[in-house]
Parts: sequence; structure tokens; C-alpha cells
Amino acid sequence: MATVATDHPLSAKNLYTRQAESLSLLAQDSNSADAASSAAVRAKFITPRDPVIETANGGRLPAVPLHEAEKLNRLKHELDHQGQPDSCGTALPVPAEQAMDEGASIDDCKSDQSTKADAPLRSAIPPTKTHPLFPQLPLYGPPTLLRNLQSYGFQLTSAFLSLAFLATIVLGSVFTSLPLLIRHVYLRLTFRNPNARRPFYEEEKRRAKARKESARAWRKRRRRSTSRLQNDDEGYTSCEEEFVPTEGGNDPLVCDVGYYARRVGLDVEEFSVHTEDGFIIALWHVYNPQDYTRTSSSHRGRDKPVVFPKSYLDGDNAKPSQQYPPGKRKYPVLLVHGLLQSAGAYCTNDDDSLAFYLAKSGYDVWLGNNRCGFRPRHQMLTYNDPRMWNWNIRQMGVMDLSALVSRVLSETGFPKLGLVCHSQGTTETFVALAKEQIPELGKKISVFCALAPAVYAGPLIGKMYFKFMRIISPGMFRVFFGIHAFIPFMMTMHRWLPGSLYGAMGYRVFSFLFNWTDDRWDQGLRNRMFQFAPVYVSAESMRWWLGRECFASQKCILATREEGKREDEEDEDEDGGMQDYYDQGRSHQTEEPGHGMEGRGRNAWYDEQVPPFALWVAGNDDLVDGRRLLRRFEKGREPHVRVVHQKIIEEYEHLDVIWALDMIEKVGREVKQVLWQTASPETREICRVPKDCDGVGIWNNSTPG
Repeated sequence: MATVATDHPLSAKNLYTRQAESLSLLAQDSNSADAASSAAVRAKFITPRDPVIETANGGRLPAVPLHEAEKLNRLKHELDHQGQPDSCGTALPVPAEQAMDEGASIDDCKSDQSTKADAPLRSAIPPTKTHPLFPQLPLYGPPTLLRNLQSYGFQLTSAFLSLAFLATIVLGSVFTSLPLLIRHVYLRLTFRNPNARRPFYEEEKRRAKARKESARAWRKRRRRSTSRLQNDDEGYTSCEEEFVPTEGGNDPLVCDVGYYARRVGLDVEEFSVHTEDGFIIALWHVYNPQDYTRTSSSHRGRDKPVVFPKSYLDGDNAKPSQQYPPGKRKYPVLLVHGLLQSAGAYCTNDDDSLAFYLAKSGYDVWLGNNRCGFRPRHQMLTYNDPRMWNWNIRQMGVMDLSALVSRVLSETGFPKLGLVCHSQGTTETFVALAKEQIPELGKKISVFCALAPAVYAGPLIGKMYFKFMRIISPGMFRVFFGIHAFIPFMMTMHRWLPGSLYGAMGYRVFSFLFNWTDDRWDQGLRNRMFQFAPVYVSAESMRWWLGRECFASQKCILATREEGKREDEEDEDEDGGMQDYYDQGRSHQTEEPGHGMEGRGRNAWYDEQVPPFALWVAGNDDLVDGRRLLRRFEKGREPHVRVVHQKIIEEYEHLDVIWALDMIEKVGREVKQVLWQTASPETREICRVPKDCDGVGIWNNSTPG
């Protein structure tokens, strides 16, 4: 290519222009200012595998295939150095993992993908046989008439087929509920209470009574307040309470985290966070209005698409929270939600919600939401653009998680934070911290608390409806579920249906899909729990979870199925295998850390930058296999991982770790202590001690385990 550029000076410009057009926001065949300002300029590699496109106006466009990103940078380099000797070594970064021989030119690397802006979508989809864990994403160029027609075609077919799939799931949930309904009616007719079998029945009755009394007291106090009386005859004095509710009465079942925070004397402010690939995601800050003043809306607006900017790294952060006096600052904790949920899942159980419990214990609680969520937003893209939905779990970890951590640290002025994740939130963190992704993120996290860690697949992945998604080809998956949002009709139902009906339907459908029960939940709050799910997710991300190439096939997020089999064989030779481990319910190391582990760590996922881990595994979880992850750590396959706490709660199901009535006792208190235990001595000096943590010492992190 250097020869072409030297002998024909215009060739490099033409080639670069053509490549830039295929990656721009709008077609460049017009002279409009919008088209010129949104033209692709260069590819920026967030990681060696994750390029994004920078446009002329400083905007960002989401992930593109590695081959196309590297080609754009190579051509730009040649255009900028016309007439100079070729020096490929000084070109913009070329991903080390790119499937091409060392020293080969970009033209030598053949691809079945088309770089034409108006290419059919089928030829724009990368070959099926790519990286077994993270296949390349499709290439969607700027909109043209043909591209728009094809996109609308996918939307049309998926609207009918995905709705038929959803209807099948709903009917399945109805039929499987019939025996329960019949039994319920039978018990009622025989003058027996069908709820008496529930393990927390008496506690549920007590809480239901307390909620009724609280609602009655709230209405009474509101009437007296209207009459200009400051205190009611029950002795309510707001000035003497640390947390004063500002909402109350009967629960209207709304999708509003702030409302439920105000019911328990807290409040929420929303920050808009800009990811490095241009998405705008919601970050909710939980605070006590009696000791914190809400920041201005302009301050809470989106920032630049840069994580950990130089001003932050130099310690010159201009936005740390200065509302707390020295020695009384609150240590920041970021909570990230699971699949098809929002961070509101941490806020549904009144004072026994994990977010509110940690906030009232003395932590500075931040709730992170992934891209799209309830309001799909992007710096440049719109809902109907397929590039808006061209992402999977790796982008959520590399882009979303790092942006959320960066913004929280920027707002609080701390060098590190505690990270608490559930289910998919743990997946994106495990992926992001891997040494092939952004392992340096681990330096910003004091401890990673994983609730129901989703690393290995459980037996539920073999159910018929999940198997259907796995056996169809990627092309058929897109015909069924589209190239935009995954079954967006669910969100339409969320908007249209009354909260009580939607909550009941949501529970039945998700219970049928994921084999959950509400036995350990507060049944009186169940409808509230499902007001914060589902959210918008991309069809591409669901294909990563359930399609034929990735998690459902490999049964792991960071290792292939073959690697997993080899590990099982090694363990079988050593101690009788996985079944013995499960039968014994082991939760302790079988060998001294670092003793005889060198060979086992040859395929380690993490390096020395990984933060300490704390894990709470649901023992009755069919969706993911948390025991196998503990076994990986205990067998020394991760020599750099230090486990500060691990626990298997045998009776818990997947959602019980955040919604069970005894969650605070079995999970919340331990999370609170682990967060404080792993905070640095310097941090502990400037922060208030969380409630009941006075005797919690500093964890000795010198030993991996």
C-alpha cells in the first residue's frame, strides 16, 4: 500500500475517503453540513479488541469490526504521510489479536464483510466462525435507501416472530401456573391458608401490617400538615429523626427509584454518564437530604466521553463532593444490576433494600445502569439506527462499567470505590477486569462483591426455549429477534398495563423462564419488584447470552467449552471431580495458596491488577453455577485473585441474594463489613465508620486465596 500511496498521491485520499464513508454517521454523497460534521475520521482503540469511531465533530460511534477500524487508521496514516517512507510501526495501534500474519498489509487480510455503505445486511454480518467467546459485531454503515428498507424488514419480521415467541412463553407460564392455582383454590375451599407454607409467612404478615399502619399514619400526618400543625399526636418530630420520609401512603407501583427512596427518608439524583462509544447512561445517587444538598442539573449532565481524565489522575479533580466535613465523608459504593433489570432492583424492599440499607449504614451509594435501559440515548444515534443496538456484554463491561466507575470517583474525589454487582453485573465486571480487556480498572476498585456470580452456565440453559435460540443460525436469530431492541413489546406492555397486573405477569413469565419462586420474598412487595424490569437490551447482547456461538454454547464467559473439559479432567484425576465437590458443599481452599499452583495458573484470566473478590453464591440457583467459579479460585487457576469472603447460601435462588426477606441478615451485613474491611487505612481516616463496623479491622490482602 505504501507503493500505491507514493506513486499515486490521490489513491490514498480516495481509499481513505471511501473507507471513512462506510463508517460515518450519514452518507457522504451530499454537501450537507451534518454529513460533513459526522464523517468518520479515525478509529480509537479502547482496548485492543474494542475500537470506536471518532467523527469530525468530536462524536463517537459504537464498535466496528477490528479489520475495518484498523484499515481506516492505516489509510489515514498513509494519507498523512504521503511522500514519506512507509513506517507501519508508527501507525495508529493495530490490535495484537487481529487475525492476520505479522507484517501483512491490510489488503492481504481478506474478509467476507463488505465495506460498502449500501451493502446488504447479510453480507455486512461477520462470518459465524470468529472468536469463540466474543465474535465480531456486525458492520452497519450509514443509512441509505436500501439499508433502511432492509432494517425495516428485520423490524417487521422480528415484530411478529418475537411477539409469537413471547406469546409462547406467556402461554407456557399460564399452563404451568394452573396446578398451583388449582391447589390454591382447593386449600381455600377446605378453609386452609395456602400461604401458611411459606417460610417467612409470619414475618410477611408483620410487615404487611406495619406498611398499613405506616400508610395510615402518613395520611393522618399529611392532613395535620395541611392544617399547619407541625407534629401529630403520636409524637412525630422530624427534627429528631435521622431519615425523614417525604412520601408515603399506599404504594402506587411506579417505576421511580426516587419515590421509593423518599418513602424511607432518602432521595435520589440522576447523573448522565457519557461512555467512550457515545452512549448516555443513567447513574443514580442515593443520599440523605438532611446532610446532602442536591447538585444542579447542569452539573449532573453528561460529561465528555473520556474515562479517568488526566485532571482526575493527577489528583486535581475539580468535582469531588465537599458537602461532608473531614472525618465524616462517606465511602463510595457502586451497585450494578442484572440482566433485563435496572438498578431499581436494589430499591424495592423499603429499608431492607440493599441500596437503602448501605446508604443508611453510612456509605455513599451510587446505582449504575447499563446502556439503553428505560431510555435509549446516544450522542449521535437514534432508536431506529441498528448501530444503536450493536453491542454485547463486552461493550457493557469495557465501556459502561469503566464510565460509571470514573464518574463516581470524579464526583466523590476518592481514588477507589467498592463495587457490588448482581448476576449480569458480575459478568460485565469479570469480563472487564480480564487481562485481555481493561485490567487497569481493578486499581480503581477496593473490592468486588459478586452476588450470584454469572460466570459458568447452570442446567437451566438446556431448557427447550433457550435451546431453540442456540440451535438457530445467527442470521435466523436476527430474523426472529431483529437487529434492534430485544422484544421491545415488553416495554410497551410496561407502559400500558397497570402496575399490579404488569407485576403479576412479570413474575409469572420470569418465574417460568428462569425457574424462580417468590417463596423467600415479601409477597406484598412482589409487584413493586417487577416495576424495574425489563429494560431495553439489544438483540445482539441476548444473542451473546443465548445464541449458538457464545455463553450458551461455551457454558462460560471467559473460557471455551474445551478448556472447561480439560479443567474437569484435571480435577477428576486429583480428587474425584466436580460431583464430589458439589456433594461436599465445599467452600474452603483445598491447598495452601500458591503451593503447586504454577501449572494451574497457566490459563489465568486475571493479572496482578485484579481487586479482591467477595462472593455470595445461591446454592439453589439453576441459572448459573457459582460453585464452579469458587472451585476455580480454590484450585489455584487464578493465582492473582484474592478472595476476601465467600459464602454458599444453600437455600437461595438466583434473585434471593437481593430480594429475600432475610437478605440483610445473610448478605447485606456481610457486604457492609467487607466494604469497610477492604477500604484503605487512608480512606478509613477521612470517612465516617459505617454502622456496626467499629470493630471491623483492615483485611490483610497480601495473600491470594
